[in-house]
Amino acid sequence: MVQIKTPEQIAKMREAGLVVAAIHAATREAAVPGATTRDLDEVARKVIADHGAKSNFLGYGGFPATICTSVNEVVVHGIPDDKTVLKDGDIISIDAGAIVDGWHGDAAYTAFVGSGHAPELIELSRVTEESMWAGIAAMRLGARLVDISKAIEGYIKRQPRPAVGDHSLGRYGIIEDYGGHGIGTEMHMDPHLLNYVSRKRGKGPKLVPGLCLAIEPMVSLGTPRTEVLADDWTVITTDGTWSSHWEHSVALTEEGPLVLTAVDGGKAKLAELGVTAAPDPLA
Repeated sequence: MVQIKTPEQIAKMREAGLVVAAIHAATREAAVPGATTRDLDEVARKVIADHGAKSNFLGYGGFPATICTSVNEVVVHGIPDDKTVLKDGDIISIDAGAIVDGWHGDAAYTAFVGSGHAPELIELSRVTEESMWAGIAAMRLGARLVDISKAIEGYIKRQPRPAVGDHSLGRYGIIEDYGGHGIGTEMHMDPHLLNYVSRKRGKGPKLVPGLCLAIEPMVSLGTPRTEVLADDWTVITTDGTWSSHWEHSVALTEEGPLVLTAVDGGKAKLAELGVTAAPDPLA
């Protein structure tokens, strides 16, 4: 069953979403050369505590931290530790969540550590983020779940891969084994949202007011395939190519989409795409 939220429940999810946004801001500032991924987790723990919220990552299926810290070829679910020290030129995807009064928020972003990043890495993150926004813009009343998948995949496939020297890098890899999901009283709920169109899955449910989704494309510079390391959490690309992960939690209302985990509710970016964001219930 797909959980449909009332306006009052969406307002609670907005509170949780703003805690996640605060985690993002604090960890982005802390993601500097010399910091460990454990340092970033401590920053996130403090933000959650300062807001009187709870972590939805800590203890989830046995996960031992409050954020996922996925560096370079790690796609998702990297575990913070004292051994992983960020270096100049690294990229890191930080996935964070929070619970307020039983309602969940969940979002991720890719950050550049230090300077000197190759143009193809900068473009990789841009393409991944913009494909997420294309998916959010497709979250319209009366559309189907597959329309979001189609928008994400279509955007990525339209982007040329940067060339390195005299060689084109080919196409981006849209990660196949992981995707978006419903969110509400649990972090992961139906429906599962693919970042590509599958003929086997059909069109999926209609998008109706009160539907809340975490929209999260994951894209690599190479293969779409992944493997899980021996810790049973860390997911890497099978060819070792670096990847990017972007995510926002979004509520669909009678007045349009509300990006629950964006500080401005998605207003500015959606306007660029010709979409009017729903009013912020906390404004």
